[in-house]
Amino acid sequence: MKVAFATQDLRRVDAHFGWAKNIAVYDVGPGGHVFLKAVQFDGELKEDGDEDKLGPKIEAIKDCAILYVGAIGGSGAARVVARKIHPIKVNKPESIQVLLEKLERVLKGTPPPWLRKALAKDKKRTFDFDE
Repeated sequence: MKVAFATQDLRRVDAHFGWAKNIAVYDVGPGGHVFLKAVQFDGELKEDGDEDKLGPKIEAIKDCAILYVGAIGGSGAARVVARKIHPIKVNKPESIQVLLEKLERVLKGTPPPWLRKALAKDKKRTFDFDE
């Protein structure tokens, strides 16, 4: 499944979704992860109430199942969830590598219901989870 990370430095989840300079996208499964792309955003990225700047970011993550962010506004969260992308807020900057490894461990076991739903978005893979 594809997972996106809002990041300023491409190493940590350390950005508000609307203000992020970069979105890093990985393909993640129980056996590991692969970096797919980094999408860079230029221009005015500060809080300004301009909802139009969210469009390109939402387009960049349209085929992702999960989005890790430092923060996300109500409107951004609503637009992300409407695309069936599950936003996850981290409380402090956290290493993308560590988050990927944690997610892989969860996928090797029995993922919680919200994660199973997110996995269902990836129609190419099927997982057989024990109940």
